[in-house]
Amino acid sequence: MKRKIIKIEETKCNGCGACVTACHEGAIEMIGGKARLTREDYCDGLGDCLPACPTGAITFEEKEIPCGCPGTRSHRISREEEGKSETAAAAPGPDTSAEAAKSCLSQWPVQIRLVPVRAAYFDQADLLIAADCTAYAYGRFHNEFIRGRITLIGCPKLDEVDYAEKLTAILRDNAIRSLTVVRMEVPCCSGIEQAAKRAIQASGRQIPCQTVILSTDGKIL
Repeated sequence: MKRKIIKIEETKCNGCGACVTACHEGAIEMIGGKARLTREDYCDGLGDCLPACPTGAITFEEKEIPCGCPGTRSHRISREEEGKSETAAAAPGPDTSAEAAKSCLSQWPVQIRLVPVRAAYFDQADLLIAADCTAYAYGRFHNEFIRGRITLIGCPKLDEVDYAEKLTAILRDNAIRSLTVVRMEVPCCSGIEQAAKRAIQASGRQIPCQTVILSTDGKIL
């Protein structure tokens, strides 16, 4: 997989070690008084180490790298269903049952930027594309939206990327059955909905799509 990782110019490195501390993935080590990227497969390409470097020794480059970082390794999560009915899940009022506290997430990773384009869990999947804040605003998010779906999350404002290209590839290269977009009512959140709609059109596939909008006080509008 070709992806963005960091590159450290040894002649500029002053050996301060600030980048080692800034790297949350443990991809950088100090060797012989110089910072070295010792685990290219661990580098997440987010560049937390760049602003930490006082000499500007760190830049980005694109390389063909197999990703071994535990945080981005794709896998399916098995959930033991205990037969809770949809009626019970949608019942009004607070749900204090043990079932309500269980996670319904069925795969990892979930960030749009990190999820692979092709994964076995996409086959015949009902896909959920959700803005980051939605799960915090809506208390029953797992039972009503994540349950039974493959989940992708993102924030078009904070990520400052257009998700349409990545989503197009996912929809084009996998047998996705349906698409549900859950976003907040705030205007900037419409970006994730528009990216999903553009992706459907660009993929050339006929995929049923619905959008759910949540208010900032946690109501379905």
